[in-house]
Amino acid sequence: MTDPRGPIAVIGAGAWGTALAIQVTRAGGTARLWVFEPELLDLVRHRGENPWYLPGIHLPSAVQAVGSLAEAVKDADVVILAVPSHVLRGVARDLAPHLSQDAVVVSAAKGLEEQGLLRMTEVLANTLPSAIAVRTVALSGPTFALEVAQSRPTAAVLASPDAGLARMLQRLLASPTFRLYTQTDVVGVELGGALKNVLAIAAGIADGLELGANARAALLTRGLAEMARLGVALGARARTFAGLAGLGDLVLTCTGGLSRNRRLGLALAGGQTLEQWQAGTRSIAEGVRTSRAAVQLAQRAGVVTPIFEEVATVLFDGKPPRAALGALLAREARPEEEPDDLLTRPAGSS
Repeated sequence: MTDPRGPIAVIGAGAWGTALAIQVTRAGGTARLWVFEPELLDLVRHRGENPWYLPGIHLPSAVQAVGSLAEAVKDADVVILAVPSHVLRGVARDLAPHLSQDAVVVSAAKGLEEQGLLRMTEVLANTLPSAIAVRTVALSGPTFALEVAQSRPTAAVLASPDAGLARMLQRLLASPTFRLYTQTDVVGVELGGALKNVLAIAAGIADGLELGANARAALLTRGLAEMARLGVALGARARTFAGLAGLGDLVLTCTGGLSRNRRLGLALAGGQTLEQWQAGTRSIAEGVRTSRAAVQLAQRAGVVTPIFEEVATVLFDGKPPRAALGALLAREARPEEEPDDLLTRPAGSS
């Protein structure tokens, strides 16, 4: 496929969508940024920044903020979807009639759809015309939006079964401070990006309870094992979880101060309820909905995921955070090197 020309549409003006629009211009392109809220659209146009989600970050003149989906994707050969996972289906459905038949769609959302337990590219396969759905690519990796917007060094991964398509987007979107790798394991990349958010809530709880660095390291390590077990059961490659979309994103989200999911865990450990935390922020912690979907996926696949289960009980069943972590610590001890120790299993083995 030849490199597309014309503007790149970025659908969603949260922190991540705004940062990606800035990155498009840094890579030499022009971006149309679709802003859902009329009030925010006016602010972005008049201030030249996104004061709700990325205050203080100047938007280049090559970023055009628009309020119409049709206007956003007009003449756009590449469309980046950066909306929250729970609204992706509705936005994609509204967007579909306006897309060029040659459009390439990049999913930058990290989550699982609760109702159908679907990954984001699976949602797009259900909502976009089939001729377009086959050209969807997943973008994931350790990427705090603010640092991308500030042009701090970042590495991410583009996943598609079409290696040529991923390489085309790599050329189009990368810059010296935004390094992109390509990957064909879409399942693993999307699951890594979604599941690490649940583990970040757990890490925030552990840090909020002041359990220490040893406990955090153990939680991340065992959480990575849960991610890999579930991912492989769902068709991912084990080694993907040792890469940017797995271990890389897990470390960032579980330890970084900009992590919304970790901040939620800290708040829960401090005595706030989920409802109280959500009422005090515009930001969305994707790990909330993903936790419930992950538990259901694991049950369907016959995979044991105690950390995901305990996070879900804290969020939705009112279980005290200290009791949830206590339940994890009380689990029966067993050898670490198990037959299903997937991260050490050679590629291609069963």
